[in-house]
Amino acid sequence: MLEDDQIQETVIQPAAKWGIIDFAELNQYRDLIFFMIWRGVKVAYAQSVGGIAWAVIQPAIQIIVFSIVFGGLLSLDTEGIPYPLFTTVAVIPWSYMSSAMSTASNSLVTSSGMLGKIYFPRVIYLLAPCIGGLIPFFVSLLLIVAVVLYYQVPPTMQLIYLPLFFFLMILLPFAISLWLASLALRFRDVKIVMTYFMRMLIYTVPVMYASHTITESLRPYFILNPYVGVIEGFRSCLLGQPIYWDSAITSIVVTILLLFSGAIYFRRMERIVVDVI
Repeated sequence: MLEDDQIQETVIQPAAKWGIIDFAELNQYRDLIFFMIWRGVKVAYAQSVGGIAWAVIQPAIQIIVFSIVFGGLLSLDTEGIPYPLFTTVAVIPWSYMSSAMSTASNSLVTSSGMLGKIYFPRVIYLLAPCIGGLIPFFVSLLLIVAVVLYYQVPPTMQLIYLPLFFFLMILLPFAISLWLASLALRFRDVKIVMTYFMRMLIYTVPVMYASHTITESLRPYFILNPYVGVIEGFRSCLLGQPIYWDSAITSIVVTILLLFSGAIYFRRMERIVVDVI
């Protein structure tokens, strides 16, 4: 028998209506995070002939099409950089960000069957595609290495800034998906709009064209798109060009704002996810 002073009490209280995601809690679910990441990768490439090789084939096809249409037929100005090299260093990070954002934004709706059966932090649904997408990203880096070696691009000191843009590349789609996944719970139109949004978004980012083609008067509005800073950063670091710090700093600020505001709103929606799903 336990004495009165040895009795342990567990007090269960409702989560606050407004707060931020408890990222410390995620440490208790690290095995589940690993499982969902691995499951996502297996589902993406299971029963396919090419397997993980599609991580190279898909961006390679995109690069070839861009090089023929924009580099060949339209002859876009790339400031003397061979167009295949110019577009490769942009397509690879863009492919990761667009895929991670699209998958994470729809993750709660597509997994609605599990949400009401068991509790675990719902943000794991968003983290899994953002982290799991790094596996095909690292495989597709072989394309960048091959093209850089082919055109004999020497490494420069700009490479020391590459980890900054790599981290920003991961954080940005996660921050945006916090908002979109939350909104998709209430408004299923978000899933429909996302399809058209992702098709058009690439034209607002300097993947196929150079940033210098944007006029000075429009650039302050152009760099408000946080994806611009990431793409320009990768291109500058890998090709040794000067870094556009205006777009880099803007991307960092916008990403941080989206991350914290999205985490608060996601926490709010997490309380009622089972009721509205």
